[in-house]
Parts: sequence; C-alpha cells; structure tokens
Amino acid sequence: MAGFLFSVATSIHAIVYKRDSRASVAWVGLIWLVPFIGSILYILLGVNRIRRRVSGQRGHESTHISPSESAICSIETLATALPDCCGHLIEMARLGSRLTQLGLLKGNSVAPLYNGDEAYPAMIDAIANAKRTVTLTSYIFDNDPAGRLFVEALADAVDRGVKAYVLIDSVGARYSFPPITHVLRKRGVRVAAFMPSYQPWVTPFMNLRNHRKTLVADGRVGFTGGMNIRGGCVLRDDPPHPTRDTHFSVNGPVVQELQATFVEDWSFTTGEVLAGDEFFPELDESGDLMSRIVPDGPDEDLDKMRMTFHGALSVAKRSVRIMTPYFLPDNTLITALNTCALRGVTVDIVLPAENNLMVVAWAAAAQLWQVLEWGCRVWASAPPFDHSKILVVDDAWSLIGSANWDPRSLRLNFELGLECYSVALATELARHVDAVIATARPVTLDEVNSRSFPVKLRDGIARLAAPYL
Repeated sequence: MAGFLFSVATSIHAIVYKRDSRASVAWVGLIWLVPFIGSILYILLGVNRIRRRVSGQRGHESTHISPSESAICSIETLATALPDCCGHLIEMARLGSRLTQLGLLKGNSVAPLYNGDEAYPAMIDAIANAKRTVTLTSYIFDNDPAGRLFVEALADAVDRGVKAYVLIDSVGARYSFPPITHVLRKRGVRVAAFMPSYQPWVTPFMNLRNHRKTLVADGRVGFTGGMNIRGGCVLRDDPPHPTRDTHFSVNGPVVQELQATFVEDWSFTTGEVLAGDEFFPELDESGDLMSRIVPDGPDEDLDKMRMTFHGALSVAKRSVRIMTPYFLPDNTLITALNTCALRGVTVDIVLPAENNLMVVAWAAAAQLWQVLEWGCRVWASAPPFDHSKILVVDDAWSLIGSANWDPRSLRLNFELGLECYSVALATELARHVDAVIATARPVTLDEVNSRSFPVKLRDGIARLAAPYL
C-alpha cells in the first residue's frame, strides 16, 4: 500500500508541476511501469528544487546596478544607430527589455578572443592590473598548467591587497584531481563551489549546474563567453585533447550587468552580498556597441535564452549563422529554424565534426534530417573540436555567451548570454563563421538518411536521453 501511495503522490506532482505535457506523460509512465524505482528517479531527476530553493533568496541583477541616464539606450537611439536595412532588429530590443527587465546599454566595446592562446593572456593581464577586486566564475577550472597560471595571478592580486572571489561549479571543479579549489584557498583566494553534489541522493543537483563564465576586474574590465579554464584550450601547447573556443573582452557600462550576475550567484552560494563602488564603479563609454546580458537558468530566468533564440529567428530577414558544439533543439526550435529557412533566410548551422561527447553527437545526428529537409544548411567543422557558441543575425545582431542549443543549457543549467547590436562585431563574427565553413564539410540529407540501420538505432537510442545530455 505504501508503494502504491508513493506512486500516486509522485504522479500527481508530475502532472501538476511539469510544464511540458510530454514530460508529464513520460514520468508518469516510468513511475507506474517501474514502481518505486520510477518514483525515486523522478524525485532525484524530475523535480526542480532550485526554483523553490531560491524563492525569496535570489534577487534580480537590476537591484545591484543603476546605470547613468547617458548609458541607457532608448529605442529611438537604437533606431538611429542601426543601418536602415536593420531597423527590424528593434523588435529584438523590445523583446530583450521585456524578457530580462534589464536596460539596453550603449557605449560598450566587445572583442572576440580566439582560443586560450588569446583569451588567457588577456584575462591574466586584467587580473594582474586589478587594484581593488576580481570576480571570476567558471564551469570548469582545471588544476593543470593553464589553471595554475590563473591561480598565480589571483594569488599575486591577493598579495597586493586585491579582493579576489572565485566561483566554480562543484561538478565542473571535479574535472581534474585534486580540484583547483584547494589550491586557491591555500593561496588566500576566496573560493566557493556552486551547489555541491557529492552524493546525488542527498543533494540531487547534478543536472542544475552553473555553466556561466565571467571575469570582471575592478568592476571595469569584463570577459565572458563559452571558454572554460583548462589546458586543452591553449592550442599552441599542442594539448592531447585540443579545443577551439571563442571568448570575449567586454568594456563599458554593460560590465555592470556581468558583475551583477556574479554577485547574485555568489550571494546565492555563500550568503555574502558584494556591494559598493569597488564592485560597481561608475563606468564611462568605451565604444559604440549597444548591449545587454541575457541571464538564463532553472529558476525565475527559465526559458529566457530559448525565447531569445526564438525572437532572433523570427526577426531575421537575410541570414542566421549558428555555431554550437551541442545541437539538440526541441521541436519548437526546430520549427522556428525551418520556418526561418522557408522565409528565404539563409540558415547556417556549424557543428564540430569531432565531438568530445559522442552520445551527444549521436543524438544530434538522429534529428538533423528535421532541419535539413526544409532548407537549413548544416556544416561539420574540421578538427579540432570547436566549443564556440555564436549566433549572428543579419550581420548586425549577435548573441554570445555560454549557452548551447540543447536541453541542458536551455532548461537545466544557469547560463549567461550577451546580446550585441553592432554591425562591426557581427560582421567580424560572421567572417569567422564563414572561415570555419570554408574548411568544413557540408552535411547533406542524403548522408543522414543513408546511415546504416545499426547506426540509426544507436543514434535514436541516444536521442531518447536528449533531455539529460
């Protein structure tokens, strides 16, 4: 009787609280097909504890910042700044304002940094020149030669009297052993692990990770993108598992929004609130780029990145370029991509030919036909594995950051994007994507359909696990 009541209770919870009816059906089916075990799996993996846990504890980035009136970019200012052919992108600005409740800020500069060869020296230099504070968050921070360079820079900063704060995802921290957290603490750096999960049955948060990557020095110089801190990103060192990636330096008023995201994550993790002008100084204009962060996560920010993707695809008129290492869009995004292509927009999707997660690659292969048959173009980029996350629309709007086109990023992780209105930046990123395409292999519908039956079966089974890949 107890087991029956347990199944009834978990079934009711799935029916009432799961947002996706298909997910509800799947969980209820599992609960009754595999009694007790199905209920346990639902409790461990199916319940969003983060939303309940942060209720009343997690604030909004806007509570930490007060950009000057001169930094706020109105719709009228944006319309004047954009070329005549890009006036339709104003709709993205309206969407972003309502979605994030954050202002679009002008006077910024954003520059791409390719691979750890360019990004790490720039980041370490920012730490070396910091005078008051350094805040850094990363999903992976390996205890390897590349990671130890950051440790030395942070420790030197602490020795100079700089307050250094490092937030590492607790799962990502265990990608190397011993974890870098112990080394950082010994050197005097304030370090915290985001949502420790050593025993999933006690703290079942394996699927709710902080995937954001930011660095802010003195509240003035920022970095963000998709690059972790690990030796494989430094290609000049010829690592055994090389990874191409793209990170970005950020200057101007929008750095306050990057800092506010770290402050919220730090407060959520440690209970300590970081405030004052040492973290949020007044910032002068540093360029002509207009920008805003797009925070996303399995809490009050749920679906903001997904809606941003949908908005970009709906307003595009000429071209959409997507680079992502993991491509497992849900049916709504697949439909949006196909509708975009059917409207005559050139949609290019660039995926790595060699993936570091083979099961993800198999699952992606199982659904590529759905975008290929309606005119989207898919490209397999030449090795090494490319971890870049770039979205460019009409050579004028860009979205950069940590999010992939998969359920883990769009429903299970805490992510951070930076939307940028700049023809110069978008053109530079478009050229980069086009250069990758020039050496890539086109993936055709015939190729996907001609996979052998055992391969199709393998890929299809992998796709069943897509919500957790």
